[in-house]
Amino acid sequence: MSSSHSELLLDVQDLGVSFATPEGIVQAVDAVSLTLHAGEVLAVVGESGSGKSVTAMTLMGLTRSPNARIAGSAKLRDLDLLTAGAAELRAVRGEEIAMIFQDPMTSLNPVHRIGRQIVEQIQAHRDVCGKEARDLVVAQLERVGIPQARERLDAYPHELSGGMRQRVMIALALSCDPSVLIADEPTTALDVTIQAQILEVLSQLRKESNAGIVLVTHDLGVVAEIADRIAVMYAGRIVEQGSAGEIFYDPQHPYTWGLLGSIARVDRPRPRRLPSITGLPPSLLHPPQGCHFRPRCPHAHEACLATPALVARVPGAHDHADRCVMAPGRKAKLRQVGGQIGLEARGAWR
Repeated sequence: MSSSHSELLLDVQDLGVSFATPEGIVQAVDAVSLTLHAGEVLAVVGESGSGKSVTAMTLMGLTRSPNARIAGSAKLRDLDLLTAGAAELRAVRGEEIAMIFQDPMTSLNPVHRIGRQIVEQIQAHRDVCGKEARDLVVAQLERVGIPQARERLDAYPHELSGGMRQRVMIALALSCDPSVLIADEPTTALDVTIQAQILEVLSQLRKESNAGIVLVTHDLGVVAEIADRIAVMYAGRIVEQGSAGEIFYDPQHPYTWGLLGSIARVDRPRPRRLPSITGLPPSLLHPPQGCHFRPRCPHAHEACLATPALVARVPGAHDHADRCVMAPGRKAKLRQVGGQIGLEARGAWR
């Protein structure tokens, strides 16, 4: 969808998150800037350890601790989530901004029935009695496709399957109809049938309430299915961002090429072995000088020793930015010769 005329819900500018450890300072998130408009799905992708979940949890106020240092701004409409007090955060969490956590089994309280956990959130933001709250919970459980919803109210988390627990987590997050929903790996460890159902629930949410969704994932198949815009993260930084079409059709950063190229194509013969990105992600205690991807990039050169800016380099594509200093024409030739683009057509994953 086009976000040019829709309401700006979330505006993150130069977000930095570091943690003091006995070994030194870990710069988990480094100058990340993101925007999210109403009715839009923004996908944040990258390998484990790239800073995706830390970014999401910081927006929810969950990384505040004596050893954490947080910089920048993150405005939810007019409220800066980074400087808001505890009472202000409690007022908006669940009501204006909510999060689906990565592992529902460890995010749901194992000693309380699921109905009670959702009722507790509703009553924290709505003046409703117990019966009315339970009726609202039943409606939410039915909304996410849980059968026999009223009977499920008294179930404990361990009595539900993984897919059902994930649906409960989504119902919990949606219980107060937030304007912004952060979904951290909502389809991890689910089979493809349940994945499709979860994605359908998220798509329906956006249609019904015009909510903005931040989808944190490493699954590019999921991204191709639902995302409007994509931000690619590596070692705490955004290395490329743009519309889904731009990222899939015309990726500009070698790390993005590697991500796309390491996934099997359904429209081509099965390869003997999938390509992979050589090396390992760097330690955030001692990140490489300049471009963080430089030690793993087959095209690195002397200019990569300087820290590259995230800027638009493709003529006419003002919203498509990346951190690779190579000229767009040079990148296009390298992709053609090396076959390092994994997905010229987004439709191959739909």
